[in-house]
Amino acid sequence: MADTIVSTTSLTYAYERKNILTDIHFELARGSFMGLVGPNGGGKTTFIKIILGLLQPDSGTIYLFGQPMQQFKDWSKIGFVSQKANTFNKGFPATVFEVVSMGLTAKIGYFKRFTAKHKEKVLRAIDQVGMRDYANENIGHLSGGQQQRIFIARAIVSSPELLILDEPTVGVDQENVQRFYQLLHELNHEHGITLLLVTHDTGAMTRHATDVVCLNETLHFHGDPKEYEKQTKQDLSDLYGHPINSLTHEH
Repeated sequence: MADTIVSTTSLTYAYERKNILTDIHFELARGSFMGLVGPNGGGKTTFIKIILGLLQPDSGTIYLFGQPMQQFKDWSKIGFVSQKANTFNKGFPATVFEVVSMGLTAKIGYFKRFTAKHKEKVLRAIDQVGMRDYANENIGHLSGGQQQRIFIARAIVSSPELLILDEPTVGVDQENVQRFYQLLHELNHEHGITLLLVTHDTGAMTRHATDVVCLNETLHFHGDPKEYEKQTKQDLSDLYGHPINSLTHEH
């Protein structure tokens, strides 16, 4: 359990009498880069919201960092990056430094003084995503790919052990998508952050991830990316409910 960051047993969740998640048995090991895939409406975002404590399951158990969720308090251990591309207000009047600083608010409190040590942490997070030269830029002036790097910096500035990303490349051009995956690889391998990535990009996911989970109300696959690649088109089409072709992006 010490090396397991998230684990669930017999997890079930229903909305308006419709089962969204049924009997989910799941483990995320420390140091993993896990890709979570599945069809739209298959329960991926609901599952993420349960891990983040935003929804309560109807039954089953969930442990975070070895503790029952009801007892878990240290939410700064978990960073989150959502689908920002379709909702972010590009006219928002804030610099890159100010946006990343917001990631420390929950940890230090709204009314605590922002110290030199806090400023150093913010700049270090901006450095980690390769955006130090843009620290004083208005975030609305950046490209979609650059903005997404800043939102990752905001998520990691509090030094989380787990980073959850919900389809973060929506609206990002292909060149920046490749840079984005390279950044995730560095965060995982060089900085030791465990990653849980919700994505439809199965080609990139099978190259970079250490584990794959395929979710459509229940878990249909939980294992090695190479084994996932061996799934037939018919297997995937049955899971998704329509014909599926996997995409592979060349470098």
